[in-house]
Amino acid sequence: MNTAAASIRPTTSTCPNRVLDDRTTLRPGLAFAAVILLGFGFLYSLAGTGIGRVLFPYQATGSLVVVDGTPRGSALVAQPFTDARYFQPRPSAGNYDPMAAAGSNLARSNPDLRARMAALRQQVVQRDGISPDEVPAELVTMSGSGMDPHLSPAGARVQIARVAKARGLNEADVAALVAEHTEPATFGALGEPRVNVLELNLALDAKR
Repeated sequence: MNTAAASIRPTTSTCPNRVLDDRTTLRPGLAFAAVILLGFGFLYSLAGTGIGRVLFPYQATGSLVVVDGTPRGSALVAQPFTDARYFQPRPSAGNYDPMAAAGSNLARSNPDLRARMAALRQQVVQRDGISPDEVPAELVTMSGSGMDPHLSPAGARVQIARVAKARGLNEADVAALVAEHTEPATFGALGEPRVNVLELNLALDAKR
């Protein structure tokens, strides 16, 4: 009996040491996790934001277009213009909501997409007084983000007559403004010529 009892005692006496050892091994892991969360989750983001604000203040604040001290929109996000005096952007699957930016996700063979495009084409025909064959594809389709702020020069040209009439301007003057705000392809090779709708409309407001 004494021998058996003696053989049990060392086992029970080592239990507290094992608990202490387990706690000790947790400390480096917890400390490392805290450093990662604080350093990369907070300080790194804070430093990146600060550097961005210093080096790229316009882009870091959302590429906002400010007129007379008031933000009128972002040069990178489309917004709707319902007045006939303004050029209209491309349709938006997310209703021009940046938090719901998305395309329609409908295949070209989908009957719902075809019906939607037909309805949008008819709206453009009635709005701008042109024939269905003259409607540019971008005015009846939605971009992948649903927030494309640009139109092709053709998409802007079909709206010149309406805008000029609504503003009481000469069509040639409005056409010149469209040409002035037509951006070339990036580096002369990437993308296509494009017109920023917001900047064009603000230029129209400044002209009156």
